[in-house]
Amino acid sequence: MKAKKKLTANVLFSNYMNYVLENNSNPPSVYAFAKANDFEEADFYKFYGSFEALEKAVFATFFDNTIKMLAKSEEFQSFDARNKLLSFYFTFFENLTANRSYVVYALKMHKNNMKALGKLSELKHRFTKFISELEIEMIDVKQDKLKKFQDKTLEETAWIQLLATIKFWLDDTSASFEKTDIFIEKSLNASFDLLNVQPLKSIIDLGKFLFKEKMNPKL
Repeated sequence: MKAKKKLTANVLFSNYMNYVLENNSNPPSVYAFAKANDFEEADFYKFYGSFEALEKAVFATFFDNTIKMLAKSEEFQSFDARNKLLSFYFTFFENLTANRSYVVYALKMHKNNMKALGKLSELKHRFTKFISELEIEMIDVKQDKLKKFQDKTLEETAWIQLLATIKFWLDDTSASFEKTDIFIEKSLNASFDLLNVQPLKSIIDLGKFLFKEKMNPKL
């Protein structure tokens, strides 16, 4: 009898993404998925309890890989919060682009947006923690309750902004997704200028860009 392949998380991710892209559907069962890829079904459960858990882990891994890449840069360690976040965005979307076919499938297969968002829950946990550790300068608040509320609002706002950028990237048809790069820079600059109470120039700049995209969607 032919020996089954020993599984690793990376092999599992790769096999799963290949399966859904080649078949344009999720595997019908863990048993069928294991059989198709020549490993024991029981080995799958050593990593994840379901396909849903695996899908969440895929997006979390995109984040983890981004942070590992940034950690190798001495320059990144010296950046202020704005430039650290910009670097994160550009690197993160490079990782998404390297796996674009799967990401598009995973996030657009559901008509119910809540199911798509569910796949990003582990990503959200990691990303909001990353935001909290950036030490983004905000208006000084003395009361602890207000400070906690302010921090939570910042994390949720940053998460919504990341979701908006993912949506823009999913719909972007420009060469090398250059319009997404423009969107990232303009939207993050506008956000930080708002925090620094210097919003007007960046907000107008972002508004002009979005207006142009709406008026000329195919350009």
